[in-house]
Amino acid sequence: MALSIKTDIHTHTLFSRHAYSTLAENVAAARAAGLELLGSSDHVSTMLFPEPHLRNFQFFTNQIIWPRTWDGVTLLRAAEVDIVSIEGRLFGQGVTCANNITTESCSHGDTLFHRITRQLDYLVASVHDRAFACDASVAQATEMYLKVLAEPRVFVLGHTGRAGVPFDIDTVLAAAKERHKLIEINEHSIEGDREGSTFDVCRRIAERCAELGVGISVSSDAHMAYQIGQFPSVKAMLEEIHFPQELIMNRDRETMLATLAAAGVCDLRDLAHVNAEGQAKAVEREHRA
Repeated sequence: MALSIKTDIHTHTLFSRHAYSTLAENVAAARAAGLELLGSSDHVSTMLFPEPHLRNFQFFTNQIIWPRTWDGVTLLRAAEVDIVSIEGRLFGQGVTCANNITTESCSHGDTLFHRITRQLDYLVASVHDRAFACDASVAQATEMYLKVLAEPRVFVLGHTGRAGVPFDIDTVLAAAKERHKLIEINEHSIEGDREGSTFDVCRRIAERCAELGVGISVSSDAHMAYQIGQFPSVKAMLEEIHFPQELIMNRDRETMLATLAAAGVCDLRDLAHVNAEGQAKAVEREHRA
């Protein structure tokens, strides 16, 4: 049976600098792809700016102005934050945020991480620069991912299959299951895998998720609008291993929002009903046109 996935919760806009579409273009692409929900999750990383100052990341601090329904699509506010140490530290943690985007002083003790993420719905946590883990043992890498999963705002472990940091898969998956957090199976990782090594790791992780009953998110990791909601490589792999639809926790808006709440990350379940009405109205407008 063909898998149905109606949300995409790991996507990028122009803010990420190596991505090429606006938020509006991504929403339009989500609508065209028949998605119910879009999560916009730009990078919080040194890949963007070498100076760890709030001014460089103010894109995230004003996202409360984003509509929750845009052209019938539920819009969630997120970020893909870098894991930056083998101890599981995330970008901006331990960095004191002395000033706001102006010269106004921040609250005493605020960190850059807190200021960037405090108004977001969830975080995808990923390794991009694995240099810090080049001499790490499997046990150390496993503890790193366990520490990250324990972070209250983290909802998804991003593209662990391509991070190049070996870890004890079963231990990490068990912790994710216990916390109702998700393991990402990432289209961008598989699509760009020329040698097949990333595919093999992603497949192994997906197989163990199926065997252990661990929820996953299927994400495009889109860096251009046309990629939004497109998961052909991941779908083919999951269908080949007979992955159960019920373990794809972003398969529809209602399941996605319920899983966010179960994980204790945020409770936006009311949006499932509000935005169902908005989507129906958008379809009606389209038919009238």
